[in-house]
Amino acid sequence: MTFTDAIAKAMNDQLILIAFPFFILMLVVEYALDKRRNHGLYEKKDMWTSLSMVPITLIVDILPKALAFVAIVWLHEANWLGLRDVIGRQWWAWGLLFFADDLTYYIMHRGNHEVRLLWAGHIPHHSSQYLNYGTALRQGVGERVHKYLFWLWLPIVGFDAIMIFIMISLNLIYQYWTHTELVRRMPKWFEFIFNTASHHRVHHASNPRYLDRNHAGVLIIWDRLFGTFSEEKDFDPPKYGLVRNIESHNPAYVVSHEYAAIWRDVRATKKWSHKLKYIFGPPGWSPDGSRQTSKQIRTTVGGSS
Repeated sequence: MTFTDAIAKAMNDQLILIAFPFFILMLVVEYALDKRRNHGLYEKKDMWTSLSMVPITLIVDILPKALAFVAIVWLHEANWLGLRDVIGRQWWAWGLLFFADDLTYYIMHRGNHEVRLLWAGHIPHHSSQYLNYGTALRQGVGERVHKYLFWLWLPIVGFDAIMIFIMISLNLIYQYWTHTELVRRMPKWFEFIFNTASHHRVHHASNPRYLDRNHAGVLIIWDRLFGTFSEEKDFDPPKYGLVRNIESHNPAYVVSHEYAAIWRDVRATKKWSHKLKYIFGPPGWSPDGSRQTSKQIRTTVGGSS
């Protein structure tokens, strides 16, 4: 496979192309319902900021996705563990891949919240103070640079590139519907197993008890297993956005402001240990404790799950 072929494949994500009109339809329906019921789910400047970031994300995504495609093809062909021909594309292999992909997404997404450099790439998705289907389209732009690295273990254990990228797309498509306030609760069994609108409202909230909770893609069971689950509480309705919200609707600022903040912090200290912690430590870390991480905020305010 040539690099040109890889770029062509990266730009030709049929599943996302098919799903995108439905994304827009759901956004229009939600917007119309919001106007009729006057729930205040949308704000025009915020919505246009979200929509303007769609082409930016798509453009930035091309090169990392193409490089990842090439790397995954190469790792699959290398067949280091001899599992390529065992896995194949049997029905059960797709089942295994579903769980492997979803666990990988959980790890990647949790890392985006717990490592500041990764958070800088993911923060645009959380920068809106509204939760709606426009916010769902406000993806992390810088996140595209590192995202696919987390999936490089899958071709080593035998899954091929087409299977992997199909599953990545299906996972992303599933998550779209969870970005809403109009869907309140699903049946209890569904809420226990799957990521839902209720669980994802928690994820987008800045309330102390909800910070860095519910990183699920499709299955909420990973959060339950690894201690990052929090239930949405009626007595503590989610407040969306960041601990310290930004007031700009400029897409360039939304995309870059946390990288700039990291750079300022790194330049302001002379200790290399502090520089590294500012980059790879948790968001909110500071050497003098003048700022707080999500974990510290949850502990201090009593915001437990």
